[in-house]
Amino acid sequence: MRRYANLGGDSGVVAYAITSAQITVRFRGGDTYVYDAKVPGAAAVAEMQRLAVAGRGLSSYISQHVGQRYARKLG
Repeated sequence: MRRYANLGGDSGVVAYAITSAQITVRFRGGDTYVYDAKVPGAAAVAEMQRLAVAGRGLSSYISQHVGQRYARKLG
């Protein structure tokens, strides 16, 4: 996983991993979630990938637009 840049300084996201059709996100508390083209959908995953690379806005996007719609929880 790559460390999330957290350019805004207050993100709950600490790391992420991107593959062609999914993103895996690790949050500050240690919980890790996989989001894919099926859940929450390809458009949401593409936006999450963009925000992850940019280092800003990922946690906010997840809380405002994705919520509990994840493919699976890893831990």
